[in-house]
Amino acid sequence: MSKVCQITGKKAMVGNNVSHSKRRTKRRFNVNLFSKKFYWVEQDMWITLTLSANGLRIINKKGLDAAIKEAAAKGYLTQIKTIA
Repeated sequence: MSKVCQITGKKAMVGNNVSHSKRRTKRRFNVNLFSKKFYWVEQDMWITLTLSANGLRIINKKGLDAAIKEAAAKGYLTQIKTIA
């Protein structure tokens, strides 16, 4: 599972750990990701999406169908895992 949100396109960032003595070492800031199942009414099927907490809020606000269409248009949604 790649660490990229399928709705917002968010992925891990790179930054520094800064110690008390101001020494810097590289670190990663990962995204808050979930693997969540949704029932897509328009297609009459269950799907699994890997999405961030912000992506979940977008789905709650706009609806699943609108969020999926917008993400596909922006190129974030590469593949949807379907559940029989």
